[in-house]
Amino acid sequence: MFNPSAKLKVDRRDGKLAMAHFFVAFTALAIGGLAGLLQTLVRSGKFELPAGIGYYQILTVHGVVLGLVLTTFFIMGFQIAATSKTSGTLTNKQRIAGWTGFWLMTAGTVLAAVMILLNEATVLYTFYAPLQAHALYYIGLTLVIVGSWIDGAAIIMKYAEWRRKNPGQPSPLLTFMSLVNTMMWIVATIGVASTVLFQLLPWSLGFVETVNIGVSRTLFWYFGHPLVYFWLLPAYMAWYVVIPKVIGGKIFSDSLARMSFILFLLFSIPVGFHHQLMEPGIDPAWKFLQVILTFLVVIPSLMTAFSLFATFESFGRSKGATGLFGWVKKLPWGDARFTVPFIGMVAFIPAGAGGIVNASHQMNQVVHNTIWVTGHFHLTVATSVVLTFFGVSYWLIPHLTGRILTKAMNKLGIIQAVIWAIGMTFMSGAMHAAGLLGAPRRSSYSEYGGAAQAAEWIPYQVAQAIGGTILFIGIILMLYIFINLAFFAPKGEQEFPVGEAADEAEKAPMVFENWKLWLGITVVLILFAYTIPFIDLIQNAPPGAKGYKLW
Repeated sequence: MFNPSAKLKVDRRDGKLAMAHFFVAFTALAIGGLAGLLQTLVRSGKFELPAGIGYYQILTVHGVVLGLVLTTFFIMGFQIAATSKTSGTLTNKQRIAGWTGFWLMTAGTVLAAVMILLNEATVLYTFYAPLQAHALYYIGLTLVIVGSWIDGAAIIMKYAEWRRKNPGQPSPLLTFMSLVNTMMWIVATIGVASTVLFQLLPWSLGFVETVNIGVSRTLFWYFGHPLVYFWLLPAYMAWYVVIPKVIGGKIFSDSLARMSFILFLLFSIPVGFHHQLMEPGIDPAWKFLQVILTFLVVIPSLMTAFSLFATFESFGRSKGATGLFGWVKKLPWGDARFTVPFIGMVAFIPAGAGGIVNASHQMNQVVHNTIWVTGHFHLTVATSVVLTFFGVSYWLIPHLTGRILTKAMNKLGIIQAVIWAIGMTFMSGAMHAAGLLGAPRRSSYSEYGGAAQAAEWIPYQVAQAIGGTILFIGIILMLYIFINLAFFAPKGEQEFPVGEAADEAEKAPMVFENWKLWLGITVVLILFAYTIPFIDLIQNAPPGAKGYKLW
């Protein structure tokens, strides 16, 4: 059987491919972070943008660059490195696929970004029709999606090669997880690729005069919710496999980790209607079905929480901890590789609770389209996921560049995470509170003609600006750490931590590797959840919408 610790270092050529992804990701962090800071300052009412720059323009930059560019590039880089580490060096063919995908994604990103900066695509992160962007913006998005498929093909080919060479053996856990996330991404992006290629692009080019908004939004949210799990599963990869090794413990259960990832593949895609609970044109029965499927996604999340804290407690008890919480003291709180993702894990508790609120029809009516929703995804993606990505960077970047994480950078990493947590507590907390008072999302600063209700929101908007400023300081620190680890840290060997399953854990059953079964069930669930409502949206559609450019 293949021993994941046999190959100590990721091949230099694969490391270059992964690092190329990280350079784009951290450039996106700088640009998107600055746009986010400007947004919170404008919303406070104490700051005006310089002439020629619109609030909704920077809102689009912030959402697209951080929500799509930073995450997709970081995740693909991490998964390529993880696959190379655990399943062996990529072949030339696999590496060419990775580079082809990378350059297509980068070209698409530049094209879309230029259109936003030229104020030709101020359509926000969701690019909802009937807001109409320049055709080059949609072409750029198409290149990003197609590029990510080719990028992901490198992981799929490496997995298939490993299975051929190791018949009857369960694949390495990190490779398995990378494969599940890649396949979920490919299935999910079919939705957004369809609306861009067949609806928005012909519409923006003038080939068709109108667009079916209901169909477009449904295709977007078919993609938009699994996108959240595409962000989250790489964080789970680090939590399940890397963190146990970092603390000196063992993975609680290899089989449980695989099962939770399979459940995410099955239940993360046919749930998009819970983003459309307030939209007409969709039968309430189908919304109800997808809300039930949404709550099923809670199960693998709870499995993950159980597995992680079982790992922590087992480790603490092995070090002599006694009492109910004695094991907490035994954890390596001075190690940024553990502490930074741990803060992300803790943030996921209120973030997950907020997700249950958003997915519940009656409670969704209270918070829908308020800034509560913005506060929620700043806890999930911008805290749980992003802090875990930062924690991964502290060992992965020096591992790939042949450098080491110094004590000074380790300490600065913990300080950065604490600053991030403080800033997000202010900003996200204020967003949740203002949302419950009815403050809208996606809107610039306004006193709404002196309305008394709007006056209640302003102190919270000032608090958001304070939180946003603290977060921007955290971004500057993170960029400094990244540049240090990529170029200036002392040369050396930094470990790529890959955990091993506990001795008493059973071998993972081979049914988890049966992709005909799992992809077949996924397709059946998608067809069951979407076919009839989709036909209904087309047959009973209102008149199509012409394009609007309101900026």
